[in-house]
Amino acid sequence: MTDLPTPAEATTVVLSAHGTEVTIEPQHGCRLASLRVGGTELLRQGPKFGSFVMAPWCGRTAQGRFRNGGEMFQLPVDGGTSRPEAGEGPHAIHGTVRDAAWQQAPGATGTKAAFTYDLTDPWPWEGRATQVVELSDDGAALTLKLAVETFDVSFPAQAGWHPWFLRNLGQGGEDVRLDFSPEWQEERGEDHIPTGKRVEPRPGPWDDCFGMPGGVDVRLTWPGELELGISSRAEYVVVFDEPDDYVCVEPQSGPPNGLNSHPRQVTPIDPLELTTTWSFTRL
Repeated sequence: MTDLPTPAEATTVVLSAHGTEVTIEPQHGCRLASLRVGGTELLRQGPKFGSFVMAPWCGRTAQGRFRNGGEMFQLPVDGGTSRPEAGEGPHAIHGTVRDAAWQQAPGATGTKAAFTYDLTDPWPWEGRATQVVELSDDGAALTLKLAVETFDVSFPAQAGWHPWFLRNLGQGGEDVRLDFSPEWQEERGEDHIPTGKRVEPRPGPWDDCFGMPGGVDVRLTWPGELELGISSRAEYVVVFDEPDDYVCVEPQSGPPNGLNSHPRQVTPIDPLELTTTWSFTRL
């Protein structure tokens, strides 16, 4: 008899309810590798895509440097994701957990599972990231919860998600339509780092951060097929729709380079917690 894998060894976890199915890969950054609604895949496939967690920072940290108090810290820069020809980088990008092996926590059900990752080098402090993934019983909504906590010393942090949605669902329908009403757009420099100036939202295509102080509220509609609503109490969302085939809508707790511009201290009694809910309506 072959032993069943323990939660820590599981390579995929599948949650399903009423025709909605989400596949999580704990060993590959706890990313959502697949999200299928009524048999239709919504996410770009591949080891770097799906929907991955960003923590303990989101987007780009300029040259990988940030201060905590009076001390300067240096993160590894990721030259592979910068674009020198566009005047960008190199920067530290998207945190340390997106390629890490997470552990599945006990107590999973067919619609809910929790995962943890202990922060370690190259992050300067010890702490933990937790992601909870839960489908509603009717399969009409997916809720993702993130937490970043410290074991001892306080530190600045950010958290968020980076989903890659298919622009076209491949069933003969129209491309997705994006609808949202941000209060402002973060002006970004040629190096893709926000300048600190807030401007009126500009026409796309975008690789830009927007402010929604009432909470993220974005709607993606594949006409005649599916409507996807993304909501969160987070006040920032990055929209990346420059590629021909994909659209990213990224709720996050602060803007790119936020470890420098909007440091949010995580303390032993005040973890950083963030939730987003994706609701599905078949058209």
